[in-house]
Amino acid sequence: MPEPEDPPQQPAEQAGTQPDELMTRTLDPRSLRAIAHPLRIQLLRALRRYGPATASQLAERLGESSGATSYHLRQLAAHGFIVDDPTRGKGRERWWKAAHRGTSFDETLHKNPDPEVQGALDVLMHEITTIHSQELSTWVATRHTWGEEWYGASDFSDFTLALPPERLRELNQRIHALINEYGETADPAAPGAERVRMHLHAFPQHEN
Repeated sequence: MPEPEDPPQQPAEQAGTQPDELMTRTLDPRSLRAIAHPLRIQLLRALRRYGPATASQLAERLGESSGATSYHLRQLAAHGFIVDDPTRGKGRERWWKAAHRGTSFDETLHKNPDPEVQGALDVLMHEITTIHSQELSTWVATRHTWGEEWYGASDFSDFTLALPPERLRELNQRIHALINEYGETADPAAPGAERVRMHLHAFPQHEN
């Protein structure tokens, strides 16, 4: 998901698996409106998670028509989220790859008065919430297929703290820095290494 940026940026959906794509795309109002579509979010996520693919391959993976995936891939390309992969495919069908490892957005988007921007932000955040929920549910449903060593290594913790906004921001930044430290020193070839997903949710909550 996350690769923290300079404050006050917040992580959006990120599933970087391509070591040659190291940049993070920071969303502005225009690019936010472009990405805020459930299928486009799923397409970009699939390219980041599984690597380069064609519209037909993505259609099969996501249960969509190739016409729909082709159209939305072109829209993603028009806004710089994906690019052609020149190392693959010599025929008529285009291969696509993610242009960035992840996306992020900063708090100025929350303050944008444009209703279209707020609507796009709602779509993006709800879609990411759904993805996180699905990933967690998949782990719960398939945990018996993993070795016992993963049971204690996984985490379902939640915490309630009393913090002002600036302290919560500081806490998030420190957690992101620690996660980045582990990510930068990770060795995919290490014995027992598997792809691990971490979700960080931190938000205020009323007493009642």
